[in-house]
This record gives sequence, C-alpha cells and structure tokens, in this order.
Amino acid sequence: MKLELEQKTYYRLKRGQSLADVANVYGVPPRVLASLNLLKEEPQEGQVLQIPAERRDLYTVHGGESKAMLCGSEKNFEERNRTKWLYIGQTVWL
Repeated sequence: MKLELEQKTYYRLKRGQSLADVANVYGVPPRVLASLNLLKEEPQEGQVLQIPAERRDLYTVHGGESKAMLCGSEKNFEERNRTKWLYIGQTVWL
C-alpha cells in the first residue's frame, strides 16, 4: 500500500478579487470552490481559500447537455462539481 500526502493549496483574497476571479485562475468551477470553503456569500478581502488539488478539464455547459453526457453519469457529475444543478452557461469539471 502506498501512502500519499495530499498537498493543499491556499490563496488569500486580494482587494477587488471575487470568487469567480480566483476560480478562473486556478481552473476550478466557482461552485466547487465555494463548496470546499463552505461559503454562503462572496468571500472578503484577506480571506484565505483552500484550492482543490485535483485538476480536470473545465467546460461551459450548452443547451441540450445532460449530467450523464458530460461526466458519464449523474453521480459522477454531482461528485465532481459538488452540485445537483446543471444549467446553460455553468462552468463545470468534466
């Protein structure tokens, strides 16, 4: 059995930055970043956010697409993107 330590990345929000700004820089869907950091509102300047170590392809949802089409199954979609919602224009991990 191989033991691996997960390296965590953290980011301190600067003045004028939003959750979406940080998500775009790190290639993470904003919803995933909000969920990981238990955010219920926009983070404030100086707040430290944990950035997920995992990396996947980002994709913007178009009309007619389903969770299963994007991620193989509804369960995979919901686990990867930390949401049950799917809507046009949403940024998700494939």
